[in-house]
Amino acid sequence: MDPQKNTEDEIRAAMPALYPRLWRYALSLTTRRDWAEDLAQTTCLRAIEKSENFESGTHIDRWMFRMMHNLWINEVRKQKVRTGTGLVAVEDVGLVDEKPNSEANIFTTEVLSAVGALPEAQRMCVMLTYVEGYSYQETADILDIPVGTIMSRLSNARRKLAYLKENGS
Repeated sequence: MDPQKNTEDEIRAAMPALYPRLWRYALSLTTRRDWAEDLAQTTCLRAIEKSENFESGTHIDRWMFRMMHNLWINEVRKQKVRTGTGLVAVEDVGLVDEKPNSEANIFTTEVLSAVGALPEAQRMCVMLTYVEGYSYQETADILDIPVGTIMSRLSNARRKLAYLKENGS
Protein backbone atom coordinates (compact mmCIF):
# COMPACT_ATOMS: atom_id res chain seq x y z
CA MET A 1 0.00 0.00 0.00
CA ASP A 2 1.14 3.55 -0.75
CA PRO A 3 2.67 5.15 2.43
CA GLN A 4 1.59 8.62 1.26
CA LYS A 5 -2.02 7.42 1.05
CA ASN A 6 -1.75 6.08 4.63
CA THR A 7 -0.57 9.44 6.00
CA GLU A 8 -3.22 11.28 4.02
CA ASP A 9 -5.88 8.95 5.44
CA GLU A 10 -4.49 9.51 8.95
CA ILE A 11 -4.63 13.29 8.46
CA ARG A 12 -8.16 13.19 7.08
CA ALA A 13 -9.30 10.99 9.97
CA ALA A 14 -7.86 13.38 12.56
CA MET A 15 -9.31 16.58 11.07
CA PRO A 16 -12.89 16.49 12.43
CA ALA A 17 -11.69 16.33 16.04
CA LEU A 18 -8.79 18.74 15.48
CA TYR A 19 -10.63 21.37 13.44
CA PRO A 20 -12.28 23.25 16.37
CA ARG A 21 -8.88 23.68 18.02
CA LEU A 22 -7.33 24.82 14.74
CA TRP A 23 -10.13 27.32 14.24
CA ARG A 24 -9.76 28.67 17.78
CA TYR A 25 -6.02 29.17 17.30
CA ALA A 26 -6.65 30.73 13.89
CA LEU A 27 -9.06 33.17 15.52
CA SER A 28 -6.45 34.12 18.10
CA LEU A 29 -3.95 34.77 15.31
CA THR A 30 -6.25 36.61 12.91
CA THR A 31 -8.77 38.18 15.34
CA ARG A 32 -11.43 37.93 12.61
CA ARG A 33 -13.92 35.11 12.19
CA ASP A 34 -13.81 35.11 8.39
CA TRP A 35 -10.00 35.13 8.31
CA ALA A 36 -9.92 32.39 10.97
CA GLU A 37 -12.19 30.21 8.86
CA ASP A 38 -10.00 30.78 5.80
CA LEU A 39 -6.79 30.08 7.72
CA ALA A 40 -8.16 26.91 9.31
CA GLN A 41 -9.40 25.62 5.95
CA THR A 42 -6.14 26.53 4.21
CA THR A 43 -4.23 24.67 6.91
CA CYS A 44 -6.36 21.56 6.40
CA LEU A 45 -5.90 21.69 2.63
CA ARG A 46 -2.17 22.24 2.99
CA ALA A 47 -1.94 19.30 5.40
CA ILE A 48 -3.58 17.02 2.82
CA GLU A 49 -1.37 18.40 0.04
CA LYS A 50 1.76 17.92 2.16
CA SER A 51 0.72 14.60 3.68
CA GLU A 52 3.95 13.00 2.44
CA ASN A 53 5.82 15.26 4.91
CA PHE A 54 3.87 13.96 7.90
CA GLU A 55 5.50 11.15 9.84
CA SER A 56 2.77 8.65 10.65
CA GLY A 57 2.27 8.00 14.34
CA THR A 58 3.61 11.39 15.46
CA HIS A 59 1.64 14.33 16.83
CA ILE A 60 -0.56 15.49 13.98
CA ASP A 61 -1.91 18.40 16.04
CA ARG A 62 1.56 19.88 16.59
CA TRP A 63 2.37 19.41 12.90
CA MET A 64 -0.79 21.23 11.84
CA PHE A 65 -0.47 24.02 14.42
CA ARG A 66 3.05 24.70 13.18
CA MET A 67 1.80 24.64 9.60
CA MET A 68 -0.93 27.13 10.54
CA HIS A 69 1.56 29.38 12.30
CA ASN A 70 3.80 29.43 9.23
CA LEU A 71 0.86 30.10 6.90
CA TRP A 72 -0.23 33.00 9.09
CA ILE A 73 3.26 34.53 9.29
CA ASN A 74 3.46 34.37 5.50
CA GLU A 75 0.03 35.99 5.19
CA VAL A 76 0.95 38.80 7.60
CA ARG A 77 4.07 39.50 5.57
CA LYS A 78 2.02 39.60 2.35
CA GLN A 79 -0.58 41.93 3.92
CA LYS A 80 2.08 44.32 5.15
CA VAL A 81 3.55 44.49 1.68
CA ARG A 82 0.14 44.96 0.03
CA THR A 83 -1.61 47.30 2.42
CA GLY A 84 0.58 48.29 5.34
CA THR A 85 -2.34 47.62 7.74
CA GLY A 86 -2.18 45.82 11.06
CA LEU A 87 -4.47 43.46 12.90
CA VAL A 88 -8.04 44.19 14.02
CA ALA A 89 -8.83 44.78 17.70
CA VAL A 90 -10.49 41.82 19.41
CA GLU A 91 -13.47 44.03 20.42
CA ASP A 92 -14.31 44.39 16.73
CA VAL A 93 -14.45 40.64 16.10
CA GLY A 94 -17.83 39.97 17.71
CA LEU A 95 -16.88 36.87 19.70
CA VAL A 96 -19.73 37.09 22.19
CA ASP A 97 -22.06 34.11 22.23
CA GLU A 98 -25.56 35.51 21.93
CA LYS A 99 -27.07 32.96 24.33
CA PRO A 100 -28.78 34.19 27.52
CA ASN A 101 -25.82 33.87 29.92
CA SER A 102 -24.63 37.47 29.65
CA GLU A 103 -22.23 37.28 32.63
CA ALA A 104 -20.25 34.52 30.95
CA ASN A 105 -20.28 36.52 27.71
CA ILE A 106 -18.99 39.62 29.49
CA PHE A 107 -16.23 37.65 31.21
CA THR A 108 -15.26 35.92 27.96
CA THR A 109 -15.13 39.25 26.14
CA GLU A 110 -13.02 40.79 28.92
CA VAL A 111 -10.55 37.89 28.92
CA LEU A 112 -10.29 37.79 25.13
CA SER A 113 -9.88 41.57 25.01
CA ALA A 114 -7.07 41.41 27.55
CA VAL A 115 -5.35 38.57 25.70
CA GLY A 116 -5.99 40.38 22.42
CA ALA A 117 -4.22 43.45 23.80
CA LEU A 118 -1.03 41.45 24.20
CA PRO A 119 1.64 41.72 21.53
CA GLU A 120 1.17 39.04 18.88
CA ALA A 121 4.18 36.98 20.02
CA GLN A 122 2.85 36.82 23.59
CA ARG A 123 -0.72 36.16 22.40
CA MET A 124 0.41 33.15 20.34
CA CYS A 125 2.28 31.71 23.32
CA VAL A 126 -0.69 32.25 25.66
CA MET A 127 -3.10 30.59 23.25
CA LEU A 128 -0.91 27.55 22.57
CA THR A 129 0.18 27.02 26.18
CA TYR A 130 -2.82 28.04 28.27
CA VAL A 131 -5.72 27.47 25.90
CA GLU A 132 -4.49 24.54 23.80
CA GLY A 133 -2.57 23.00 26.71
CA TYR A 134 0.79 22.48 25.04
CA SER A 135 3.89 22.32 27.22
CA TYR A 136 6.50 25.04 26.95
CA GLN A 137 8.67 22.74 24.85
CA GLU A 138 5.81 21.78 22.54
CA THR A 139 4.91 25.45 22.07
CA ALA A 140 8.56 26.22 21.34
CA ASP A 141 8.61 23.45 18.74
CA ILE A 142 5.41 24.70 17.09
CA LEU A 143 6.68 28.28 16.91
CA ASP A 144 10.27 27.21 16.13
CA ILE A 145 11.79 29.31 18.91
CA PRO A 146 13.77 28.45 22.07
CA VAL A 147 11.83 27.30 25.12
CA GLY A 148 13.39 30.14 27.13
CA THR A 149 11.72 32.60 24.77
CA ILE A 150 8.36 30.92 25.44
CA MET A 151 8.92 31.20 29.18
CA SER A 152 9.87 34.86 28.87
CA ARG A 153 6.89 35.71 26.66
CA LEU A 154 4.48 33.95 29.02
CA SER A 155 6.00 35.71 32.04
CA ASN A 156 5.65 39.08 30.32
CA ALA A 157 2.08 38.21 29.26
CA ARG A 158 1.10 37.23 32.81
CA ARG A 159 2.63 40.44 34.14
CA LYS A 160 0.74 42.57 31.60
CA LEU A 161 -2.55 40.73 32.21
CA ALA A 162 -2.15 41.18 35.98
CA TYR A 163 -1.46 44.88 35.47
CA LEU A 164 -4.55 45.25 33.28
CA LYS A 165 -6.67 43.42 35.87
CA GLU A 166 -5.39 45.57 38.75
CA ASN A 167 -5.91 48.81 36.87
CA GLY A 168 -9.24 47.87 35.31
CA SER A 169 -8.01 48.55 31.81
